[in-house]
Amino acid sequence: MAAATAAPVEAGGDSRLARSGIFVVRVGVALLWIQNVAWKVPPDFGERENTGLYLFTRFAVDHPVFPPFTWFIEHTVLPAFPLFGWMTLLIEAGLGAFLLIGLATRFWAVVGVIQSLAITMSVLNAPNEWHWSYYLMILVHIAIFATAAGRCYGVDGVLRPRWEQSTRRFDKLLARLS
Repeated sequence: MAAATAAPVEAGGDSRLARSGIFVVRVGVALLWIQNVAWKVPPDFGERENTGLYLFTRFAVDHPVFPPFTWFIEHTVLPAFPLFGWMTLLIEAGLGAFLLIGLATRFWAVVGVIQSLAITMSVLNAPNEWHWSYYLMILVHIAIFATAAGRCYGVDGVLRPRWEQSTRRFDKLLARLS
């Protein structure tokens, strides 16, 4: 008896239910990032009053998780905190926006893993934190990457065939990031 070989599956499944589920997860994660941008308030991001982003970043020093990360936060990030705050705001707004529309989704999923790891290393040992919330943030970004979630009712799904056919380097890059 010969073993059956399954055809490759694109974007996490060929059923409408699978594509819809991937779409819902991608949009849900996008909304998580968008909602969390709201409390990162310029210009000082809570530094003056020890609140908001500054407080949660400070947890990396006050409740260390990984000593080299703690050193980096204490000696690099906190002394230039407004710059870090703007970078965080822009990265997280970008995460939310690009995941929401499903553009360059695999790239933004990697950014989401990195950002989620940074958050995890900042707050994992802080009082009253549920560690699984941070692990789940990392895992959901891995799932978004693995399923190429932007191809499910996203811009990646619409434009990727054109990018793959193109000879332009930028289009080829976009195809890989999708």
